[in-house]
Amino acid sequence: MRAISERELRSCFVNCSKGDAKRLNLPRDFEESPWDDLEFLGWRDPKAPERAYLVTETGDRLTGIALRFASTPGKARGFNSTSLCSFCQTVHTGGGVALMSARRSGEAGKQGNTVGQYLCTDLACSLYVRGKKHTLLGDGHDDGVPLEEKIARIRAKLDAFVASVVG
Repeated sequence: MRAISERELRSCFVNCSKGDAKRLNLPRDFEESPWDDLEFLGWRDPKAPERAYLVTETGDRLTGIALRFASTPGKARGFNSTSLCSFCQTVHTGGGVALMSARRSGEAGKQGNTVGQYLCTDLACSLYVRGKKHTLLGDGHDDGVPLEEKIARIRAKLDAFVASVVG
């Protein structure tokens, strides 16, 4: 993903008002984001833990999606319980994966329609597949699948999710 400015970020959201996008809290490390290692920039709102955001490039434009946790984020179900992120296929223990919902854009969103995905609660999928971040279970991506295929899988699932939100 290419580096983006705060102005670009705030103007690309498709499923929230301009006022909501203007008020959203940026990630703490926004300026130092590892852009070359990201398929999307994802973060949890540091001041509203039930909210998260995802920004990605779709074609030649940026698309931002506001997310909500369907349940309390980080609420551990127990160490022996594991969950799988639908984007990166990383296995997490406890509350490392959560159902996140996004209001659909346009008229469907105004009627309350949403779509959801089980995602890493820290939205660091790109870093997990590259081995730059690890879960409590260690490196869950030593499965023999080439990195390019893992990245293509994230990109395909991400594009499908964005399309379902944009409608």
